[in-house]
Amino acid sequence: MELSWYLRRLSRMSPAEIAGRVTDAVRKRRWRRVAGERATWLPDRRLAPVLGESALAAVSGDAVKGLLATADRLMDGHAEFFGVERHDFAAPDWSRDPKTGRLAPSDVYSFDIPYRSEDTVGDIKQIWEPSRHQHLTVLAAAYALTGENRYAERVAAHLDSWWAANPPMRGVHWVSGIELGIRLLSWVWVRRLLDGWDRAPLLFEDNPVALNQIWHHQRWLAAFGSRGSSANNHVIAEDAGQLAAACAFGWFPESAGWRTSALASLDKMLRHNTFDSGVNRELATEYHGLVLELALAGALEAQAAGVEVPGSTWRVLVRKTDALASMVDDSLRPPRQGDADDGYGLVIDGADGGGTSRWASLLNTGEVLFGRLDWWPEVVTPDVRTPLLTALASDIRLDVARPPRRRDDFADAGMTILRDGAIWCRCDGGPHGFLSIAAHAHADALSVEVRHDGVDILSDPGTYCYHGEPKWRSYFRSTAAHNTLELDGTDQSVSGGPFLWTRHATTRVLAVGTPSRWSAEHDGYAPAIHRRTVELEDSKLHILDEVRSGEARPCRLAFHFGPSVEVALSRGTATLSWTVDGQERGASLELPPQLTWSAHRGETTPPLGWYSAGFGRREPAWTLLGTGTADGALTSVLTFDRVGEDPPL
Repeated sequence: MELSWYLRRLSRMSPAEIAGRVTDAVRKRRWRRVAGERATWLPDRRLAPVLGESALAAVSGDAVKGLLATADRLMDGHAEFFGVERHDFAAPDWSRDPKTGRLAPSDVYSFDIPYRSEDTVGDIKQIWEPSRHQHLTVLAAAYALTGENRYAERVAAHLDSWWAANPPMRGVHWVSGIELGIRLLSWVWVRRLLDGWDRAPLLFEDNPVALNQIWHHQRWLAAFGSRGSSANNHVIAEDAGQLAAACAFGWFPESAGWRTSALASLDKMLRHNTFDSGVNRELATEYHGLVLELALAGALEAQAAGVEVPGSTWRVLVRKTDALASMVDDSLRPPRQGDADDGYGLVIDGADGGGTSRWASLLNTGEVLFGRLDWWPEVVTPDVRTPLLTALASDIRLDVARPPRRRDDFADAGMTILRDGAIWCRCDGGPHGFLSIAAHAHADALSVEVRHDGVDILSDPGTYCYHGEPKWRSYFRSTAAHNTLELDGTDQSVSGGPFLWTRHATTRVLAVGTPSRWSAEHDGYAPAIHRRTVELEDSKLHILDEVRSGEARPCRLAFHFGPSVEVALSRGTATLSWTVDGQERGASLELPPQLTWSAHRGETTPPLGWYSAGFGRREPAWTLLGTGTADGALTSVLTFDRVGEDPPL
């Protein structure tokens, strides 16, 4: 990174954080000698608890079928990470980036590697993701559910290969705490799922290499936890992995201390990362799911080990689960808000989940642990993870008031969901991300996201990438890439780097008339104030934009559509069409006549008209862009055709 980035990053830190990071930097220089130190382990090394036959028998046949389809594809050497297909996965090179073909340094002291440099390491996400070893939990689950040794043998081969290629403090896999934390959680579950295999003890508790790796992972996490402005989902992953390993692999003299500190930190940081409403403070929905998965896995591991989990931890987990049940649409999809990198806490299901999404899986788990409320959406597809994970649970005493009905307004998070039959509309009036750097925020104040029967109509664009492609990183988190108003050709908030915002727009919600009306404003273009009012009633969505300032300002008003929506622009009206289950659906969008409207799709210079369904993937989608002057009220009306009616001519 350039010196100017470091100066901007430094400006967002408190004095205490700066002091802590200086201490970390000194420790990292001295840590070279640690790589050669060997773990001391206790004589009694057993895994507890293991899964009983009843837990395995509770997994549905359809869920097993989906799992085995993925496991067999892995056995054939095929895998996909962030849109890149790999066919070398029978025996992968753990330092190779398949997208660029580059090999990251594997025999260099870890903290000396500039891992953000694509010229040096390639795409670091492509290298890190397979080394979370979540494909190994899938293979181990396939063994547990079938008893076929071939799955266990492949797991052992990959672990032996990884441990040999990545000795402590060498290479890029010892740089980031979130990677170590998630990897530890995967190893805990790999060992648990392989328990019936006669070679499992020789792979883990009776294997000096494995013991040394586990010890070094935990020692690393005890020394280099995320702090200050970086204490977001990363610290949850670190704490959950440390806690799970210290409970399941309590094989070291330090285990009790690691367990105590990790549990205390998880409880504190989980509360720190969550609004009282249960919404994740990063306001990036994928991280709501990641944090919930990680914290559930860590807390249940502790409870299974006989460790008392604080009531405050369970209260946050209940609130997060109820919030998820409230915010999803009719197809159980939550908002597409902020960054998303397809990160999972614990993977035991197949790639297609046997028809069950991560969100349905979390609601399944929440139902078993906390009880399903009457207003929750129905989940009809079972998953593998829920019966296995919840088998660790004992009596969870809930001392928390739960919502008597579905919430549509999360005031502390600035999120309002308007609903009208099949129409779902998210309105964004929340803070610009979390902590001083708002790492995973987008410049999306007052944006709307609209779905019809679960189909993206007015869509949030997604994320696409983090490192290596700055043009695309800037576009996907820009104001112009969201369904809101841009002034003077600039973003509402000021970016200082790919995970850094140096000035944050402040948003204020003015009125919420759930379920039909919402109004808010932000000061990102001060002294001008952008105010937006949204009303949803009788299959019509009215959007009124006003700029309150002393002078007219150049503006661009954008409407981005999902990839399944076709758009035909004629003068000031756009006709929309899409298909659901073979049925044609349609809508019309009346656009503000004060602006000049144009249609864009899949443009690259500059980027415009794109949709990212997942990290590393993008596809063309229609965007309507109105340019002109923000002088007076701008009114847009989205009208959905009634099912069975002919669309307007």
